[in-house]
Amino acid sequence: VQLQASGGGLVQPGGSLRLSCAASVDTFNYYHVGWFRQAPGKQREAVACMSWGDGGTVYADSVKGRFSTSRDNAKNTVFLQMNSLKPEDTAVYFCAADVVTPRTCVDSEYNDWGQGTLVTVSS
Repeated sequence: VQLQASGGGLVQPGGSLRLSCAASVDTFNYYHVGWFRQAPGKQREAVACMSWGDGGTVYADSVKGRFSTSRDNAKNTVFLQMNSLKPEDTAVYFCAADVVTPRTCVDSEYNDWGQGTLVTVSS
């Protein structure tokens, strides 16, 4: 599946952004979707991993209570709502997907990747 991530930008600390990940298939509801980020000079890390359908989401401890995910099946799109953003949230954010259930929330478990969208949190 081809993925298109969008919605990044510059936001002040405490602000919000919503990232979108649009898929090229109309069966996207059956894909597990992961959100990952990579800050400059750091390794890519997991942000949230969504099970297919309404199977729930696992969040990284660093974003729990601030970030949330959702799906719009009619638009084959998933969203990452980011609230109370902090400077340490600055990174390129990626969405990834796979039909195979990931064993754990890590990037190596996902086969298809979008191109990334930059989020900068700064005053």
